[in-house]
Amino acid sequence: MWMLMPTAFAGRLLSLLRQPLISVRRSLQLLLCWLWAALRSPGTERGQQQQIREEPEETNEDREEEGIHLPTIPTSVNYHFTRQCNYKCGFCFHTAKTSFVLPLEEAKRGLLLLKDAGMEKINFSGGEPFIQDRGEYLGQLVKFCKEELRLPSVSIVSNGSLIRERWFKNYGEYLDILAISCDSFDEQVNVLIGRGQGKKNHVENLQKLRTWCRDYRVAFKINSVINRFNVEEDMNEQIKALNPVRWKVFQCLLIEGENSGEDAIRDAERFVISDEEFEGFLERHKEVSCLVPESNQKMKDSYLILDEYMRFLNCRNGRKDPSKSILDVGVEEAIKFSGFDEKMFLKRGGKYVWSKADLKLDW
Repeated sequence: MWMLMPTAFAGRLLSLLRQPLISVRRSLQLLLCWLWAALRSPGTERGQQQQIREEPEETNEDREEEGIHLPTIPTSVNYHFTRQCNYKCGFCFHTAKTSFVLPLEEAKRGLLLLKDAGMEKINFSGGEPFIQDRGEYLGQLVKFCKEELRLPSVSIVSNGSLIRERWFKNYGEYLDILAISCDSFDEQVNVLIGRGQGKKNHVENLQKLRTWCRDYRVAFKINSVINRFNVEEDMNEQIKALNPVRWKVFQCLLIEGENSGEDAIRDAERFVISDEEFEGFLERHKEVSCLVPESNQKMKDSYLILDEYMRFLNCRNGRKDPSKSILDVGVEEAIKFSGFDEKMFLKRGGKYVWSKADLKLDW
């Protein structure tokens, strides 16, 4: 029987048997799903493998149409563990509505639950994630995810203003990607947006962070929100000079209760641009090879977002409706209320080479 088993299946089974018992149930579900897909079409082993590689990745929605019901796997999770921030960006869609931060051990417990549910990538965000305990809280989580959970990818999104070189010395080896928010290379525009640092220069600080990422072997990424104040800017020269592994370009998005509506802390209406204006910005920067665009349509439901209480946030109705906390009901139950669009996640390129070991960067 073993002689007849396809090589690929045998390899996956051996990989399963090497895992801790706590992960076997989830992995067995995935293995059976893979086997079902492999046996669905006739042909040689080589022909089956080739067909599987060429077909689009199958999502849970596809499987449900086939009568197979599997829980959503939280492959990539964005954990906004704090809402506090030292900036006042006018379009912010995750505002300082609370000051709550989970105790460190509780946050670690939640991250372990996510890992056991299939998480491969964790992204820490805020608010400003370096604001809690001067980055020490964040550093402990980063180290835990890489050293103990052994996640393939650990990343951070930050405005960069509170990062010190000491943090890289202590925790840089555990971090795969650092994404710095930079919406303009004109300091006056940054002040208008709300990224002013007083006497500090946001653009100059960006250059310093780029150097530290190179020195401590952390992949460098830039996130930009395109809005009324920067939509006409030409960033080609600056982005190419900084040479990030990815340049995420978002269209300014309204979220009721966060940056829109009566109970919102911010009012982002004056920052909003049309789809045509956003497309114009993308056209002007089409020669930038690392550009990854995200329109409102692509962005809204294609992220698994955990708030400070470790609740999934459902954005399908234009606001953030929380699930129950994974700490109380578990990941499989909470994620049912996440509103996650797995097809759009894959369509927008949510799954990419996200481990610095696999990026093979020339440091």
